[in-house]
Amino acid sequence: MSNKLFFWSLVVALGGFLFGFDTAVISGAEKSIQSYWQLSSFEHGLTMSIALFGTVIGAALGSIPSDRIGRKKTLIFIAVLFLVSSVFTAIATNWYVFLLFRFIGGLGVGASSVTAPVYISEISSAKNRGRLVAMFQFNVVFGILVSYLSNYLIGISGGEHSWRFMLGIMVVPSLLFFILLRFVPESPRWLILKRGKVDEAKKTLAIIDPQGYEQEVETILQHDAKSKGAKKENLFSGKYKLPIFLAVTFAVFNQVSGINAIIYYAPRIFESSGLGTDSSLLSSVAIGGVNFLFTLFALTLIDKFGRRKLMLIGTIGLIASLGIVAYLFSAKESNPMAIVFLLLAYIAFFAMSQGACIWVFISEIFPNSVRAKGQTLGSLTHWVMATIITFVFPVISESLGEGVIFSFFCVMMVLQLFFVIKYMPETKGRSLEELETNLVLH
Repeated sequence: MSNKLFFWSLVVALGGFLFGFDTAVISGAEKSIQSYWQLSSFEHGLTMSIALFGTVIGAALGSIPSDRIGRKKTLIFIAVLFLVSSVFTAIATNWYVFLLFRFIGGLGVGASSVTAPVYISEISSAKNRGRLVAMFQFNVVFGILVSYLSNYLIGISGGEHSWRFMLGIMVVPSLLFFILLRFVPESPRWLILKRGKVDEAKKTLAIIDPQGYEQEVETILQHDAKSKGAKKENLFSGKYKLPIFLAVTFAVFNQVSGINAIIYYAPRIFESSGLGTDSSLLSSVAIGGVNFLFTLFALTLIDKFGRRKLMLIGTIGLIASLGIVAYLFSAKESNPMAIVFLLLAYIAFFAMSQGACIWVFISEIFPNSVRAKGQTLGSLTHWVMATIITFVFPVISESLGEGVIFSFFCVMMVLQLFFVIKYMPETKGRSLEELETNLVLH
């Protein structure tokens, strides 16, 4: 792997860092924000979730600029969204202004979840694509962890307006992302397929693969010639039904595993198990740390073991950990440390399977001509399900108990195991054009 390829992938993956940071940073500021504007419970809930609505819209519309103006320009626009959001949420004195710019930050999160994985998959070679695209997810969890640590360090300094610094500190990585994108080239596949700039694309591909770039260009052009009609077809035409099924199903299972419920409501879950408030917060930080470490671990395995094998191992671990947690809650057994350990194990299994594989797998399975639209579909499904799970978890857990909802998550993972065994193809070590041949009906 060339140093330039790694640098380009790392820069674009910073979109994932901002994605994670923006998503999690509000957790440290939410109580101060509620107090500052004297928000009702409904207004507070809207304040906490407004970015998610932006994320859904950003994911739904992400493929439009990505296809029309290019992956690079879209990423620059996303950097501007993050920069503007961080500045104006930090200085807002009006609640409605605050909501508007949190929403704008959510647009950036949704759009980055579409464009960044697509860009990285299109500049990577088959042998290192999994590791490079998974850097996006690694940066998501790294951003979450850094936001927790940042909130803690700013919070212990005290001060009436410390929440403003928690939100405003994101100006630094946003500005860095904007500056570094100037040194990243446009996706060579986009240049060939959308603009016909073969010579310009060759310059980038020659850096990525000096020996095989001529053959790579020829393969792209051949597949483009075969699928000219596909550019005029709807994504939902029958020929794409297999990648659509795989992307939507994968994204749904990612969220019905319960990951968002556990990440967002970890302190509540731990307190329900019998832990004190301080111990619950400390255990939540441990979740962030385990998530980070096992995502890093998965980066070293995803191109060696493959996506499917990681999913098989991870899903079995998720079933076991969720099943025992459901039993402990249902049996009303007061064993908080066991629940903490099992949920940390759950996070580890999730990070090395679903967490590491989702953006890699979805970015690989759609053909060049509709990849951005396919990534949008998978990302949109993911964020709609994330919004639903985040909203219904506290209601169901309070009315039916944690045992019921963890049992539901466990059953969903049993279904995921069936999906992985029967339907999920292995994409490791195969070119995007080869995958298109095998997954699309011609």
